[in-house]
Amino acid sequence: MSTLSLIGAETSLLDEGWSLVVTEPGAHTLPGELPFMFDDIPAIVPGTAAAALEATGRFDRDNPAPLFDKDIWYRRSLAGETPGPVILRFAGLATVAEVFLDDRLILSSQSMFESHDVPANLAGCETLSICFRALKPHLEKSGPRARWRPRLMNNQGLRLIRTTALGFMPGWCPDVQAVGPWRPVSLIRPGRTRISDLGFSAGLRDGEGVLKVSFAYEGLAHNFRLVCDGREASFVFAEGKYSAELRLPGIKPWWPHTHGEPNLYDIVLRIDGERFPLARTGFRTVSVDRGEDGNDFALIVNGEKIFCRGAVWTSADIVKLPGDRESYEPWLRLAKDAGMNMIRIPGIATYESPDFFALCDELGLMVWQDFMFANFDYPAADPDFVIHVKKEVEQFLYSTQASPSLAVLCGGSEIYQQGAMLGLPGRIWKGLLCEETLAGLAGKHRPDLPYVANSPSGGALPFFPNAGVAHYYGVGAYKRPLEDARRANVRFAAECLAFSNLSATETLQGSKAGIPRDAGADWDFEDVRDHYLCELYGVDPQKLRCDDFDRYLALSRAVTGEVMEATFAEWRRPGSTCDGALIFTFQDVMRGPGWGVVGADGKPKPAWHALKRAFRPVQIMFTDEGTSGLDLHLLNETAYTLPVVLEVTCLRDGKMPVVSGRRELTLPARGSESLACVDLFGAFSDANYAYRFGPPSHDVTVARLKHAETSELIAEAFHFPLGRANALHDAGISVSLEEDDGAFWLQLSTDCFAQSVSIDALGCRPGDNWFHLAPNAPKRVQLEALPGATGRPGGTVRSLGSNRVARF
Repeated sequence: MSTLSLIGAETSLLDEGWSLVVTEPGAHTLPGELPFMFDDIPAIVPGTAAAALEATGRFDRDNPAPLFDKDIWYRRSLAGETPGPVILRFAGLATVAEVFLDDRLILSSQSMFESHDVPANLAGCETLSICFRALKPHLEKSGPRARWRPRLMNNQGLRLIRTTALGFMPGWCPDVQAVGPWRPVSLIRPGRTRISDLGFSAGLRDGEGVLKVSFAYEGLAHNFRLVCDGREASFVFAEGKYSAELRLPGIKPWWPHTHGEPNLYDIVLRIDGERFPLARTGFRTVSVDRGEDGNDFALIVNGEKIFCRGAVWTSADIVKLPGDRESYEPWLRLAKDAGMNMIRIPGIATYESPDFFALCDELGLMVWQDFMFANFDYPAADPDFVIHVKKEVEQFLYSTQASPSLAVLCGGSEIYQQGAMLGLPGRIWKGLLCEETLAGLAGKHRPDLPYVANSPSGGALPFFPNAGVAHYYGVGAYKRPLEDARRANVRFAAECLAFSNLSATETLQGSKAGIPRDAGADWDFEDVRDHYLCELYGVDPQKLRCDDFDRYLALSRAVTGEVMEATFAEWRRPGSTCDGALIFTFQDVMRGPGWGVVGADGKPKPAWHALKRAFRPVQIMFTDEGTSGLDLHLLNETAYTLPVVLEVTCLRDGKMPVVSGRRELTLPARGSESLACVDLFGAFSDANYAYRFGPPSHDVTVARLKHAETSELIAEAFHFPLGRANALHDAGISVSLEEDDGAFWLQLSTDCFAQSVSIDALGCRPGDNWFHLAPNAPKRVQLEALPGATGRPGGTVRSLGSNRVARF
């Protein structure tokens, strides 16, 4: 693969002056056949036809009209462009496309995931046209016989076409098909410095940074120098390429933000004294520890085991499919703010742009990258298909080679699972594509990264969670009790805990719009949520919905976050077999209570706040060990030793202490500690009500972890020995609004335990929400102003156990 670098080139984005016309499929062969139309639609480039139509009121994302059964023509005049040789770069065309200069065909593209560089000689008066041919006829073509047919997608022809599954998954996402120049179109005039096949490698070896850069060069220069962190090395020429290796003792490593700083460094190429920025990169190592039994999947970064937590990405906007920094940044900052350290891009989605990875580099978010293959039996023996596979994978790996955030490569999603669940033997579903083709490409181009053949995979059957990588829905879709999170012996969940998550404002109104479901299932993920509402709060969801709909909504908003917090407490405890788990999904792709912990409007849901608490780098957690009592687990993932004070109190009626304990501890860097509550109490107390000698003494246990020197609260945990329903109290909450250096804070306090306290602040996002509030333990919550909000905020505070409303 030869890829032109833009170093020293004059590059113009062709992002203005485009229009589009929608025609019947095959109605026109050449641009010159198109009739002159007064209603040409202004087109957005880069962008999609759906986005352009939506901008002019001709497309409704909530009730999308199909676009894959039309030809869509894009046109732009190149009048005024300087005549001469150029390269036209098409970074992504969705999906079957023909590109014309006037009526001359210059490119035919069959893949959404490939970039094309097309040499041209401009006269300066041409019209550039792109025809996106109707995908439907191509999807109806037959190919090599498939050994299984997944139900997830509504068109089996997708296995033969390199395009996204988004838009073809009923019950998962709206039927918005990707059509158009979804990635930039550029005009490049190469300069006197012509560089191609630019290669990067940045890592750590024996405690020092090692940077390698290589390239092919055409030009007259003679002196090449590689510069990074104020140090430099010279290039040598061999076998048609220039290469340099720069050793960097003392370089600061790149860390996921939960474990350190995501340090980045500029790489500069100096040619005959002239400086050319190449990239920003970070120095780190990534490997996988499979454990003593070979069944683990623990990510090791810079020699440290990292508990990976985060979510599965869908799209920044399913209509626009944007690839710019401005579109990505709000989402990825919410991921970091929630304490996530990994984002998984699944095989049902799209490859994201270099801007996505640059932001993940900066924010300290690791990326698990599936290649864009999911569920199907792909024609891996078809040479033409493999050509496209190799090109898309090589181009993706080339574009991300300097990004330290890219941490795991994966052959795709649920291919193995799909075949295995239909009863086929492993020799069938373990095919050439993931085991050889993709594995070989990953090993050749990114030997520094772990490769996973498929997600899930690794056990006796690929969907068994007790080995390798799992898609764990025992707690969740399969309605298993919360204890199953431990019983299932999960090693790493690349997907888990899918629910219909309500936002703070959704009212449902009897509609199923936006509620996800699996194709062919007689239940949806609202039913899953209702199951756990019954389990945790002891109510009949349907009866409650009829009798007291507001209370049903309040419990529904709280319950999924409660399940997530409890599950991650199991998985993060020191004795757990689990080394990471990613929620399905990070954001919704349509309006309504979808899987996302962030709504399609970009607003965090109550479940997002629960994850923010569950993902704290310094954490305290309860686990109920039955007749072995109630245990506490303390984690310190930071690189610093931490002096702490641990306080535990059992409360009767939510307010009266019946037993308590206190201990000063020193948590080692990257360390953990587990201890029994009775060790703090000094004598036996049935803290988890396992022995049941007489009536229960308390309904909630509160653990608080404070900094020993500043008394600052670091983390809290709560245990409900009689269940959450028996710890709902009519708590009165005192609220005061304070201003400190232009920032607003709420000061909250109560004399009785308040469960799932919710703050509704107009124009603000609370720093914490839907949290439990311990009695006589004031809590301070910052109110972060949302864009456009001004003035002094106001709002309300409520809790699940009370009808009282506190106003501020």
